[in-house]
Amino acid sequence: MAIEKMQRISLSNLEINFQEVEPGLTNQEAVEESNRCLYCYDAPCIKACPTGIDIPTFIKKIASGNFLGSAKTIMSSNPVGASCSRVCPTEELCEGACVLNHSTKPIMIGNLQRYATDWAIQNEQTLFQSGKSNGQTVAVIGGGPAGLSAARELARFGYDVTIFEGAEKAGGLNTYGIVSFRLPQKISFWEVEQVEKMNVKIRTNTMVGRDISVAEITENFDKVVIAIGMAHVPNLGIEGENLDGVFDAIEFVKATKDGELSNDFRGKRVVVIGAGNTAIDGATCSVRLGAENVKILYRRTEDEMTAYDFEYEFAKQDGVEFRWLTAPKRIIGDEKGSVTGIECIKMELGEPEPDGRRRPAAIEGSEHVLPVDAVVKAIGQTRYLDLIEQFGLTHEGGVVKVDKETLQTSNPQIFACGDVIFGKGKGDAMVVTAAQQGKDVAYAIHKQFIAVGTA
Repeated sequence: MAIEKMQRISLSNLEINFQEVEPGLTNQEAVEESNRCLYCYDAPCIKACPTGIDIPTFIKKIASGNFLGSAKTIMSSNPVGASCSRVCPTEELCEGACVLNHSTKPIMIGNLQRYATDWAIQNEQTLFQSGKSNGQTVAVIGGGPAGLSAARELARFGYDVTIFEGAEKAGGLNTYGIVSFRLPQKISFWEVEQVEKMNVKIRTNTMVGRDISVAEITENFDKVVIAIGMAHVPNLGIEGENLDGVFDAIEFVKATKDGELSNDFRGKRVVVIGAGNTAIDGATCSVRLGAENVKILYRRTEDEMTAYDFEYEFAKQDGVEFRWLTAPKRIIGDEKGSVTGIECIKMELGEPEPDGRRRPAAIEGSEHVLPVDAVVKAIGQTRYLDLIEQFGLTHEGGVVKVDKETLQTSNPQIFACGDVIFGKGKGDAMVVTAAQQGKDVAYAIHKQFIAVGTA
């Protein structure tokens, strides 16, 4: 069942279910926590942050009451630092590296980062200004975390930057793809506004290759940054996939963030196929939409799942069930074309695949049927192959090949960053990593500009 066919209800009817789960720190809590920091010399938390935020400095500024300075310290290193304060796996990154892990408990770096950036949002602060114009133009294709970061840094260097975004609003994953009770849209919108205030032009509802040609882009801009992310969830390739009640997890989460929710889930039984972060989002959204029972089916084991540990724990706390070593075989419907069940088969793991995870194989005779009312597909995302090929870029299955140092593609005019250059692998495609890659692209372009200018 396509999202546009879903029965709509007002967000106000369910908004309490989609409010942020974790409350922010109070003023007293933030000051007390910031005073626990040892302000380490050569701090390991800085090295553990992909964007290299000067964490001791921003924390010390909170302790001294300099909240604006704290927010600037964070956002200067990470243009989507407000979003990352909510969605980064901090226990694996900065907090995991905190020296206090060996004695008491780590500093709540993520919560302190949220406190400082929330202060800037609530007080309507403008943190940065564009640099003096250098006469160079750059097109950024895609307005997600990587594209915004590239645009922000380029604007600071004085480039005339235009972002081309296919959606109605910029922000990409942060705006549409992460559930509201973890990342409200207003946070992403503020980060977009910070970039716009630096004279960056953002053309939304503009799909390159459809609304504007690739030739126009390459002819009218000195450099191009490809930051298009990934597309929709692929088909399962099984019978019954077109029945009413089968959803693409990306579109499903987007509908909840747009405020266009369905009451079809109330009291229903839902199955989510997949075990990544998007699958967790699909499952926890279903719970908040009133589903009576939600199961995640995964053809491998808990050890191979790609969802972050904190996402996994959150889903379990929400009452989501996990069926490991279970794969869908066909989706069953009634005479009206609505989902009534899903036939599954048990799996066993064999030899490792190229990504290191063991290959699942079906166990003959283990078929069984689960009665369900809705199925949410969350088995990864497809790539924008057509657009990549229109640009004539070298790629491998939609993963654009770039120089490791410069992030330059096979076309010297074009650079790439974010999900479009990520292959498989747990922990790779993080928001914070995409943000750093956007910065790296900007630095590489500017380095080339300086080199040419001084030649």
